[in-house]
Amino acid sequence: MRRLGSTRRRGRTGRLVAAGVACGAALAALTVPTAEAGQLAQGGRGTVHWEAKNSGTPQVRFRGLSAVDRDTAWLAGTAGTVLRTTDGGASWRNVSPPGAADLQFRDVEAFDARRAVVLAIGEGEASRVYRTDDGGATWTESFRNTDPKAFYDCLAFFDRRHGLAMSDPVDGRFRILSTSDGGRSWRELPADGMPAALDGEAGFAASGQCLVTSGPRDVWLATGGGAHARVLHSADRGLTWRAADTPIPAADPAKGVFALAFRDRTHGLAVGGDYRPDQTSPQAAAVTADGGRTWRPAATPPPAYRSGAAWLPHSRGAALAVGPTGTDLTTDGGRTWRTIDTGSYDTVDCTADLGCWAAGEKGRVARLER
Repeated sequence: MRRLGSTRRRGRTGRLVAAGVACGAALAALTVPTAEAGQLAQGGRGTVHWEAKNSGTPQVRFRGLSAVDRDTAWLAGTAGTVLRTTDGGASWRNVSPPGAADLQFRDVEAFDARRAVVLAIGEGEASRVYRTDDGGATWTESFRNTDPKAFYDCLAFFDRRHGLAMSDPVDGRFRILSTSDGGRSWRELPADGMPAALDGEAGFAASGQCLVTSGPRDVWLATGGGAHARVLHSADRGLTWRAADTPIPAADPAKGVFALAFRDRTHGLAVGGDYRPDQTSPQAAAVTADGGRTWRPAATPPPAYRSGAAWLPHSRGAALAVGPTGTDLTTDGGRTWRTIDTGSYDTVDCTADLGCWAAGEKGRVARLER
């Protein structure tokens, strides 16, 4: 991930370990007002909650999650593990690429139940991309990093063909790979359209959400570790970028923006903080209404570090943020947040058919239920 971590060298290893500590509290009920959370409680005031699904992999931490719909989801985690469900989490199939047990998968982007792309992170050749077209029965390695200075954190797709992957800065600038064939091949984009990185600045591979897209051309990249926690935006699929400061604290290798979520090309959320469990995380969320050109702090932010975020489907104001110490809900577009669950999750993803999934440490995976 960039690690989750410490200094450039010391921190690479630290960033590979899980952020935060396990939370022993049982999964709590989530109450979402109908008027505020839209279709999640359609048909009157309803109560929704995280319903745990047994992944059968308590030894794995899942930071990569891609929800296709309420029935189908893909998970990517430690020990080269990739799981897939097509029955709403009732059963999970281990579809891990062969020979990948030493890799750490931190991001997965699925197009449907059969086609998906996964990213392994780390220095040098540990950073790899694999693609499957048959539900994980077979995989093709489509990219292996050969530059010891590069460390890939996240990938994101605009559509089934076009996508990007990002690396921590190499020679002073974030490195971007591009694909136009669904992740079957990758090419490095020119660096001249990327602004210079700050000293110590990098991305965090904590949830697969340090690089996100909205629409056919817009993409945002989240950073930390530098003097400012920044969000970089490109409106031309990664050719040129503009950087903006956020109010989320930085100036430390463990602090910054860990995840982004955009419900359209103008309205976005940023969450993060300090991933160390013994440190507080004030101002752990920010919002933008102009495509990331400017960011303002949440009036009532989450009470602790958060590593993942997702807008709830069919809602203009409701979104979830997750982290090792709980789940928070906003119903006013990110201005105020309240904790609605104390379970440990690292990443969250929602689909148009009201399918919201979360995943994290100890093989934890859950789906939002009414």
